[in-house]
Amino acid sequence: MVRAGGATNVPGLHIAGDLAGVPLLKIAIDSGARAVRAIAKGLAADRDRSRLDLIILGAGPAGLNAALEARSLGLTAVVFDAAEPMATIAAFPVAKPIFTYPRSLEPAGALRVSARVKEPLLEELRAQSHGIEVRQGHAYRVVCERGGMRVEFEQGEPVHAHRVLVAIGRAGDHRRLGVPGETLGHVSDRLHDPTAFAGRRVVVVGGGDSATECAVALAESGAIVTLAHRGAELVRPRPETRARVTALAGKGPGRIDARLETKVRAITSSDVTLLTTGGGNERVAADAVFVLIGREAPLAFLRRSGVAIAGERGARQWWGLALFLLFCVWLYDWKSGGWFAGLWQRHHWFPTDVPARLAALGGGFAAQAAEPRTLLGTLAVSGSSPSFWYTIAYSLVIVTFGLRRIRRRATPYVTVQTWTFMAIQVLPLFVLPEVVLPFLGANGWIPAPIADALFPVVSYGHGREYWRAYGFILAWPLDVYNIFTHQPLWAWIGIGALQTFVLLPLGVRAYGKGFYCGWICSCGALAETLGDDQREKMPHGPGWNRLNMAGQALLALAFVLLIVRIVGWSIPGDDLFSGWLEGPLMSGWKWGVDVTLAGILGYGTYFWFSGRTWCRFFCPLAALLHIYARFSRFAIVSEKAKCISCNQCTQACHMGIDVMTPAQRGEPMQDPECVRCSACVHACPTGVLQFASVDARGFVSLDSLAASPVRMRERD
Repeated sequence: MVRAGGATNVPGLHIAGDLAGVPLLKIAIDSGARAVRAIAKGLAADRDRSRLDLIILGAGPAGLNAALEARSLGLTAVVFDAAEPMATIAAFPVAKPIFTYPRSLEPAGALRVSARVKEPLLEELRAQSHGIEVRQGHAYRVVCERGGMRVEFEQGEPVHAHRVLVAIGRAGDHRRLGVPGETLGHVSDRLHDPTAFAGRRVVVVGGGDSATECAVALAESGAIVTLAHRGAELVRPRPETRARVTALAGKGPGRIDARLETKVRAITSSDVTLLTTGGGNERVAADAVFVLIGREAPLAFLRRSGVAIAGERGARQWWGLALFLLFCVWLYDWKSGGWFAGLWQRHHWFPTDVPARLAALGGGFAAQAAEPRTLLGTLAVSGSSPSFWYTIAYSLVIVTFGLRRIRRRATPYVTVQTWTFMAIQVLPLFVLPEVVLPFLGANGWIPAPIADALFPVVSYGHGREYWRAYGFILAWPLDVYNIFTHQPLWAWIGIGALQTFVLLPLGVRAYGKGFYCGWICSCGALAETLGDDQREKMPHGPGWNRLNMAGQALLALAFVLLIVRIVGWSIPGDDLFSGWLEGPLMSGWKWGVDVTLAGILGYGTYFWFSGRTWCRFFCPLAALLHIYARFSRFAIVSEKAKCISCNQCTQACHMGIDVMTPAQRGEPMQDPECVRCSACVHACPTGVLQFASVDARGFVSLDSLAASPVRMRERD
């Protein structure tokens, strides 16, 4: 939703706790103290002392730890809560187990937790927060005003402060089924004392931790329990809870009758009507019903306060997307030799006038710029092309945001991966074709047979097609131009065949699709650096997954063009095939695939739909690697006992993969879309996930480069 403990887009408004995406109790507590420390650093020494320094909304563990930290820092702070302190924990069922992992973490601030059951945990938290005043108040919105912030409440007068910290958690209103009878008196959304239902018939609706723990508590207290879940399996609860449900399976007092793949159609005072997979209705007797299907996050409060919600787009965002796409239309037309490139050329606008500008300087400098055998002369020719400056900008962005990524995600895996990306982009994809090869060629230092085989003579630029050196990195069919030529370039055909049909299958077999997409490809390099902040914007779901087939369609088209090209070479004269392939088809591929899909859409949607739009949906090479990956040994393995079903791994995946479900089951995740970026491993708050190599016989070995910060801390 927003970054944990960080400032929002509303100046002076900070968020901590579970609402900021930190689902673990200890980490939520930690975020409260760290947010207050950041707030304290930002307060001016000469601030208005008649105004509170800080208002804390929420008296849960994160909010109370924030209050303790504020007191230790000498800040004037007041805590408000719509209910009693620790209300969420207090509402848990009797003796509910609490997941306080990671046990080695000592949160910032004064609050500490060690108990692992509801009642002693509450005692522990209340004892440590003694002396913190909590005022009753249901916040309606937060407003920026001159001199600070104003918190408006649903009832009562507003309160003013310099800063506001929101720690209300994401447990808003309970989700509803939307069926008749849901508001009857015996229907509840929480279980307080399971012993009160001994011998009674109870239906529990849901399939998560809350529902299954409720069913277990009721059954162990002697209730006759029916658990209704719409899914085919119970995948979200923790393994120990699933094991208890299995152990209690059956009908009668003290047992759980799990009805999977069923939906509730109606509730009456005496029974619940279930819709089964066959389409029939089944009525189950019920003295009490518990609907535990999750809660809605309190987004209305954030919207009223002007906080940007991840994934929500209004008119401003859509206009921004449209304008940025128009900019990309100009950029990729200009750099690809389109109408705008011709306009620049006709008017001698920068950079087409670079040689003339250098010549106008006069003296020895101008003489060197006019001599192709000098380094300056080489740069003068390269610098007259828009693509030269585009590639400089592309490389600078990867290096700048790559260094930022290394600092932010300081794991050995990210460090080595990002340095590899930067080195490949700067050296073989920029310096080699734009500087080194033209300089060597102008001085006659490239043997003629090699130059003729790889870089044919032309009448423009440096006199040879040194741009074909991109083919050393960008394999077919990502780069088709070294293969689809008028006459066969046998050297490039050999290099392309070796890359695409030998080296890449071997690499993918050992390391997965990410061998190329996550470590070598320039598109992936930009996605993992500039796109690092945008990865959670990738849409998920079955509908979007069907769009993945667009890449397979482009791959099929590339193979059709390859067959046409081979047939054309084998026919004397080649007039028909040359005109067809080198005319409409190749022009269509260039402007339709390379410019429109890879350039305009791929980069134009970066800040709205993540940096992997091209990679996931359209790239034909990624589609081919997707096929290779089905035979790969690479997998992401999980330690299912630690999985808390927080969904952070899936949200962080910018390829739209459901990482959480196999992690919950303890199964290897071997989705061929995975680009081995490590975002899911890095995001997991319990260190559940690791890169590994597996085969048909099971586990083989773990990756040697650590990618999980949690596991790194545990080893230390």
